[in-house]
Formats: sequence, C-alpha cells, structure tokens
Amino acid sequence: PMNLTRPEREKILQKAIALVDKKHFKPDLNGVDWHAVVEERRARVLDSETPEQFEHEMHEMVTQLKTSHTGFFHQSARTIPARLSINATFDKWDISGVEPWMFLDIHEGGPAHNAGLEPGDVLLAVAEEDIRPPKQPIFKMGQATRITVLKRDGKEASLDLNVPSPKMKKHPVNAPQAVVFRKLDDGIGLLRVTMVPGIVGIDFARDIDRAVRELQCDRLIVDMRGNTGGGIGGLRLMSYLTPEKKPIGYSLSRARAEKGYKKESLPRFGKIPHPKLALRWLALRYARVAGSGAVVTEGLGPQAFHGHVVMLVNHHSASAAEIVAGFAAENKLATIVGTRTAGRLMSGSAYKVGHGYILGLPAGAFYTWQGTLLEGKGIQPDVEVKQTYESLKAGLDPQMEKAIEVARSL
Repeated sequence: PMNLTRPEREKILQKAIALVDKKHFKPDLNGVDWHAVVEERRARVLDSETPEQFEHEMHEMVTQLKTSHTGFFHQSARTIPARLSINATFDKWDISGVEPWMFLDIHEGGPAHNAGLEPGDVLLAVAEEDIRPPKQPIFKMGQATRITVLKRDGKEASLDLNVPSPKMKKHPVNAPQAVVFRKLDDGIGLLRVTMVPGIVGIDFARDIDRAVRELQCDRLIVDMRGNTGGGIGGLRLMSYLTPEKKPIGYSLSRARAEKGYKKESLPRFGKIPHPKLALRWLALRYARVAGSGAVVTEGLGPQAFHGHVVMLVNHHSASAAEIVAGFAAENKLATIVGTRTAGRLMSGSAYKVGHGYILGLPAGAFYTWQGTLLEGKGIQPDVEVKQTYESLKAGLDPQMEKAIEVARSL
C-alpha cells in the first residue's frame, strides 16, 4: 500500500462512513453512536503518517461498533488474524507473573500445525519482535515468518511458519483440514470440525457424510473448539443431529428486518445439493431474497448416536459453529461442554473503498428459530470446563476428558 495524501485518506474515510450508514445491519446494535465515534477518531485517521498507521486507525475506528465481521484492511492481507492465517488461536495467560500469548487451538493441516506447534506452547517473538498482549500476533500471508516459542517441555525453539497466500484477496482465509475424525474407546466417535468452508459446502457435506459412515458409533463427540465458522455447509452436520426435518433458524438482511417479516414465510433452505452444477440454480433461486431465509434440517433419518451426543465449544468457536451449537442447545440434541462461544454470528460482506483498502461489515443477522439473536451473547455450555496452562503443558485436555466422561454417561 502506498502512502496516501490527506485528501485521499479523507475520501476513504467518507466512503467508510457512508457504507456503515447504508450497509451495516444495525450500527447501533450495541448502543454505539457511530457518528460520535467517527468525530472522536477523525483526526487520528487523517493525521496518519504511514500506511500501517492509517490502516490501524481505520480498523480501530470501525471495530468500535463491536460487531462481528467488522474490520478494515488492505488487500495485501498483511494483518489477517492468526485464526484465519495460521489456523490457530491464542489466549492471554498468566505464567509466573508474566502474561504472554499461549497457543490454544491448533487445527490440523494449517500452518501452525504443520510447523509442529501444540496447545500450551507459548509465543515469545514474531520476526524477532517480542509480542505480548494486548498486541495481536500477526503473520503475513504468502511468506514464511520466523517465530520463537517456549515449548511445552520448557525449551525455547525458533521455527518458520510458512503461511500460504489466500485464494481470495477479498476474503483472505487459509483453510485447515475441515473435518477430522477417529474412534475412541467405548464406542465413542470423535468428529472435529475446524471450519465450514465453501458458500454452500458441498465438499464439506461429503466429508461429514464420510466421517459418520466410517465412525459407525453409538456415542459421538463433536469438537468445534476454535472453529472460525464459514458457510451453510454446517446444515449437513446439524441434519445428522436429528432424524426429522426441523427448523434451525433464520437470517435477515437489513432491508428485510426494517421492512418486517414472518419467519414462517421466509424462503427455506433445507438441502445441500450433490452436483456442483446445482450451485448456479441455487444462486439464482436465492439471489432475490437478498440474504434473508430460513434454514431447516435435511431429514436424514435416525442415527445410532442420537441422544448420545456431546459438543465441545470454547470462546473461539464462532459464526457457523455457533449456529450448530445454538441449534443443538435450543433443541436439546447435545450436551454442550467447554466455555461460552464467541458471539460472532453476523454474516459479513466486504466493500472496496479505494487504493486497495477493504471495509468488512456485517450485512445480515442470524436468529435461532425461537428468535434469539446470539450476536454478542454466544452459547453458554451445559457443563463449563476451562483449560489451564498447567494441563496443556502436561499434554492433557480437561475439556476433552470431561466430554468423554459425559458421553460415557449418556
């Protein structure tokens, strides 16, 4: 990104203000006076001396809206969060009076996993710069980054994180292995879902089908910890939780919410198509509803594990993962174990604002069928279990241990 003149920065700022006014689902959702925020931060934005400072100030300004899928970044994708760039999450942790970033969720197939990182490893430096909270660790996409970590065995190590370039600049995300499964003892199947890739999720749905078919279990643990969300492919996972067609919830665009609606009359999405050629038909069918519609399970019939499902979530489980967890909780289809989910449940859109900069905004909201808006609230687990640095350092997973205990008791 080039260093912009003050009039160029002003033009981008004005575009961002107008887009929030026109496109954001509800700028005052969290009691925020958007224009007051702009006036408070305008000088800092316009007086920015470097591209990095301008991006930072713009991002800080729009995130004051306190809604998910809200951000400001350059299409060079320099400042993509770690959960999307290296497929790992971090927690701030008190270790002997110091509060560094600790790796928590490490998703298989992602750059962090491929580098050999594990939950409980502590991040010390990125590109030779000490990184501590509240400063967020950033990993540039499309290149290798040298990091220093304190491993679980107490030894420091330096290693390279090779971060691929994103396939789409407008939605810069690296995808880990979305579906991982294996059998545990006592007939328990473990299904880990790290992301819900794809707009419709045909390939993801096939992966879920294969997992259920090969697990052949009468008890199931669905691990969605650290799941960053994704598209409607989560419908296939939810459809395996209940035998019949059951309403899940509904999404509303800003226009539909302001105009008024009846959830029973919204267009229904209740089947993930098999052939990819169906995507074109699907796009034409749902283009007219402009992001509003109800979601209903597919009616896949009874499964041996029905009534014996445990779902693992944590405060990094977001978006489509929360739709799944919310559906399971609202209909008592699974026992939820872990910590409260992130409460990031808006559908997002990205808008170009000039000079390669992109503004991300929530364009729609999702409600459970009973009308609960989970944005900013999240899902509270039935059994709350927190991780500890001591347990992770020892290679233990208290949340998984509790999930197995609960599954055996069902």
